[in-house]
This record gives sequence, structure tokens and C-alpha cells, in this order.
Amino acid sequence: MASEDRVGYLEDLGQAVGACGLLARVVRTRSGPAFLRVVNPEAGSLAEDVTCAPAPGAGEHYYWWSWGERLHRVDDPGGAASKLARVLQPHDRRRTSRS
Repeated sequence: MASEDRVGYLEDLGQAVGACGLLARVVRTRSGPAFLRVVNPEAGSLAEDVTCAPAPGAGEHYYWWSWGERLHRVDDPGGAASKLARVLQPHDRRRTSRS
């Protein structure tokens, strides 16, 4: 698959995460694959770089977490956006306190 197709998948995901209240932009580098930088605007340190590539031994493309784990199928950017929104939420200490 052409790298432009992968960029298209990343752009689709960028739109989906935008609907979840996150900021996203596709970053193209000269030395590596394009990736989607996703940031929680309420907590800038909560960010993730997502890539798009085929699964090893398969022709299907997936979104991938920055640490190399498969995130979600590219044919469901909304599902991937939901996962990203959950991971990039600030930790609410009030929910975990045992008062």
C-alpha cells in the first residue's frame, strides 16, 4: 500500500479523535513513516504517536501504538479514537480514593 494511503487512514483517525475532544495532526518525516500526533488539550503531557502499517504476515492495515502494539483496525477509526480518548484522559484521583 502506498504511503499516501496510510496518511489517508491517519487523517481519518485525526478527524475521529477531534470529535472526541483531542487534538491531532499528521507528521511526515524524511527518515521514517508518517504518524499521527494526538494530544489531550487539557493535559498536554498526555500524548500519543500513532502509526499505520500492515500486520506482520497479513495484508490488513492497522493503527499501531508508539510502543509497537496493535491499536485497532483502520476500517474503524471511531473505535481507535475511543481507545485513544480513554488512554489520554487525566487520572482522576477522586475516583480511586478509598475514603
